[in-house]
Amino acid sequence: MPSTVTGPAAATRPARAGAAPEDGHRNVSSPTSFSRLQPNGPGPRLAAAVLSGALVALALPPYDVAVLAPCGVALLTVLCRGRSARMGALLGLAHGLGVFVPVFSWLTVVGPDAWLALAVLEALFVAAAGAVTPVLLRLRGWPVWVACLWVLEEALRDRLPFGGLPWARLAFAETASPLTPYAAIGGAPLVTMVTALCGTLLAAGLLALRQQSSRRGAAVLLGLTLLLPALGAVLPVGVVASGRSVTVALVQGNVPRIGLQIETAPEQVLRNHVAATHRLAAAVRAGRRAAPDLVIWPENASDIDPLTTPSARALVDGAVRDVGVPVLVGALLDGPGPDHVSNAGIVWDPVTGPGERYVKRHPVPFGEYIPFRAQLTKVISRLDQIPRDFAAGTRPGNLTVGPARVGDVICFEVAYDGLVRDVVRGGAQVLVVQTNNATYNGTGQPAQQMAMSRLRAVEAGRDVLVTATSGISAVVRADGSVARQAPERVARTLVARVGLRDGQTLATRLGPWPERGLALVALLAIAIGLRSGRRAGGAR
Repeated sequence: MPSTVTGPAAATRPARAGAAPEDGHRNVSSPTSFSRLQPNGPGPRLAAAVLSGALVALALPPYDVAVLAPCGVALLTVLCRGRSARMGALLGLAHGLGVFVPVFSWLTVVGPDAWLALAVLEALFVAAAGAVTPVLLRLRGWPVWVACLWVLEEALRDRLPFGGLPWARLAFAETASPLTPYAAIGGAPLVTMVTALCGTLLAAGLLALRQQSSRRGAAVLLGLTLLLPALGAVLPVGVVASGRSVTVALVQGNVPRIGLQIETAPEQVLRNHVAATHRLAAAVRAGRRAAPDLVIWPENASDIDPLTTPSARALVDGAVRDVGVPVLVGALLDGPGPDHVSNAGIVWDPVTGPGERYVKRHPVPFGEYIPFRAQLTKVISRLDQIPRDFAAGTRPGNLTVGPARVGDVICFEVAYDGLVRDVVRGGAQVLVVQTNNATYNGTGQPAQQMAMSRLRAVEAGRDVLVTATSGISAVVRADGSVARQAPERVARTLVARVGLRDGQTLATRLGPWPERGLALVALLAIAIGLRSGRRAGGAR
């Protein structure tokens, strides 16, 4: 448990590597003072904090320089050392803007106001973490407590407001790095914690290098920084396959145009996917493609309801019968009621037609439904572009598609730990991500979502089948590697053999407990730090 030393005795004890002085504002003239490592004045400090956020942004797709994520954490940690809560909050806010402004740049398709508003909202969570970081930096063992604070901060913004948005987590910068295998042990929260710990240990090591008496401690801290990825690189990943496998076809039919008006031509998106499926069937008959056991269409592949629209139903029926195997059809369905639509995946059999279905459980606020619609539509006219709210499903997407038990999540749902974990615990042998990123093609958003799918593969120990209307579609192996991939803005069908797996990783068995435990450690450390700070203030 973190502890600190207060009172006169603290001044007589030698400094330990990684331990902060009780008052970060003292000894500013000492040659070993940490202040020598910080920019002078609030302006340069805030600029450096923006830079620390930019380093994390560059670690995320589409840039993928994963090593920069710990560097960004290290720089922000250094900047917060010895600062007040208010300055810590400002530094956290600056860091958050440095991350989210570039990462959310794909929202400029919707409008610059939506882009900047979301960036500021998410940055406020980092500002709150920045306010308490100086408190934790006064405790012995602070690299661990600050790393846990990153997990707490992400846990909050992953849930708030309106169900949260788990975008740009540190874990999603480490989907193809030596830190990725930690996902199989403790999921995305553990990857975030280890990534942040690499950064805080790096910061502690650099601080210790400034102190002649702590050079050995600096070597230990920097060695630990390198040890974490070294250990990660040798951790086993993937659940042993059952010995059974299936051939799958992922149909990326493409869309008439990208951007907000992708569905202005009725049935055209559906016709594209129907045509691609007929081409697949013809290629199978000609012996040019392996015969699939099941076919996956993307989210919104049927851009009108095929259950209530005879022409759409006939198109789907014809394609499914031609290919001769069950197809998981992504479709927009009318209802429930006149004011709602449903975003669904429907198992369509070549003989019996539509059967099991999954309805998206986590519609996107302001993208698929409008909170406070009556009030907000009066002042934001663009919200009228979403005339009906998407209804939320109530059951996990566990579906039987031919010989496979699949776990279906739709689009942004892949970002949410619990939604993916539910389908694995429900018996999914392979994961499916049906998505429609056509609005954001060419912006980097599809690559960011693809990175999440790669981490989920390792976390769940399952192959992941990503099927997009216009890219990026891919077959991701259980070790996170990409076996097949279709680029954006083309029609392409991927055919691959994938393993069916029944076992569960430790991360799946532990469920939410790694995140809860790490967040609780952060809360306890904050409480101890605040209490010791009050005691120190009362003793002066």
